[in-house]
Amino acid sequence: MAAELPRIETEIVEVPKLNHLYGVRGCGETPIVAALAAVGNAVSRALDMRITELPMSSPKILGAPSEG
Repeated sequence: MAAELPRIETEIVEVPKLNHLYGVRGCGETPIVAALAAVGNAVSRALDMRITELPMSSPKILGAPSEG
């Protein structure tokens, strides 16, 4: 449930990307990686299976073979 998720606080740090002409970065480049990895690990531990493709939809989870 969403109510069981920990509170996530973000901090915006503006650092220019040195190898880009204008020093810009894509919106949300860095923070998205950890969240998807955490969800993948939670699914893996809860259901004893590893889903390696996104999105982790219900049909993919229900049709995936067990690791055990």
